[in-house]
Amino acid sequence: MVERFEQRVLRLAPLVLCLSLGWYFWRLGAPTGWGMIDLKVYWTLAPNLLTDQLYTIDMPFTADFPLPFTYPPFAAVVFLPLSWLPWVAARIVWQVLSLVCLWWLVRTALALVATRSGQRFDGTWSRRALLWTALALWCEPVRKTLDFGQINLVLIAGTFAAVVATRHLVAGFGVGVAAGLKLTPAISVLYFLVTRRFRAALWTAVGFAFTVAVGFVASASDSWRYWFELLGAADRVGPVGSAINQSLRGALSRTLGHDVEMTWPWLLAVAVSAVLTGFALRAAVRAGDTLATVVAVQLFGLLLSPISWSHHWVWVIPLVLWAVYGARRTWPVLAVAAAWVVVTGADLITFLIDQQPSIWEIPRPWPLAALGWCYPLLGLLTLAVMPAAVRADDRRPAGAPLTTTSTKAEPSVP
Repeated sequence: MVERFEQRVLRLAPLVLCLSLGWYFWRLGAPTGWGMIDLKVYWTLAPNLLTDQLYTIDMPFTADFPLPFTYPPFAAVVFLPLSWLPWVAARIVWQVLSLVCLWWLVRTALALVATRSGQRFDGTWSRRALLWTALALWCEPVRKTLDFGQINLVLIAGTFAAVVATRHLVAGFGVGVAAGLKLTPAISVLYFLVTRRFRAALWTAVGFAFTVAVGFVASASDSWRYWFELLGAADRVGPVGSAINQSLRGALSRTLGHDVEMTWPWLLAVAVSAVLTGFALRAAVRAGDTLATVVAVQLFGLLLSPISWSHHWVWVIPLVLWAVYGARRTWPVLAVAAAWVVVTGADLITFLIDQQPSIWEIPRPWPLAALGWCYPLLGLLTLAVMPAAVRADDRRPAGAPLTTTSTKAEPSVP
């Protein structure tokens, strides 16, 4: 019955996507009114790399919060061509590119599910990709990414494509380049290690070293300052205790009323998340579930990072797709997936941001501090239910690793 209902809905998938995009752009209004403040930082400050002032000049935003360039120098090199465009054109290009990457992210996740179940990625799966793209457009991490002009959709789509690539060089070098743009994709090395793709892990180091070298060629002084002075300065990135920071450190800081930094509460929380991640990865690797393995690794990275803005949690999209199509349909995993849909669809983070008197004031009333745990808590619950939710792959011997050192060990994504 559920399948028949889905087939009826899927016939309308192209129309639903067009309506979703139409409503989205109608709400945005004319491109001249698009804020996209983070994109403006990239567009405005990237050329400062050419004068060795990338980390010296900030872009005024508010009186107490000038926006600096926080990414490695290689990111500025990549953003330079975008800065050559007029500001209106840059906004349009980035919106379109981000939306294409959203579709690609959905399609890649569904392709992994289809491949693992022995199905061809046919018209039904393509329509599913269109339908889920239309729905994902309205979840909070995606909307905030688009509103801010953030790099998340582009970066995550590229990282995802690299991680599941068949060739070790492509997979590893791609992840290394992604980590050179923004450090967070480096957690993907854990995926290569648990799936025994050690050559891919080595190529990640090569790719990352390549980006560092390019940065030093472009500006030795800015590169030296970033890697040896600014790296690890979370307060430079933004307010750790703000509700928009949905990492363990952010949630604990709001609960305890001060930045916990890397003290025992944070270490304890990381230990708990590491144990849950270990069990989830063990089950996913044994079952040969690529998508579950990728999702578990990325959730751990989001929890572990000092700063995980709510719009960094775009990985929720492949997570929900795995729960709906790739996992056992038990009530715990469906309940967690439903909770993710409600929390991200209701835009709880925006409500919490509106309730805080200042982004810099960490103390919160306990109900708001409790609600501020929404993403980290759901991330931990997701890792907890994963071991019982992954489906065994009958085509793979019990206990066999997800990949081997062979470049043909893992099916490529169509």
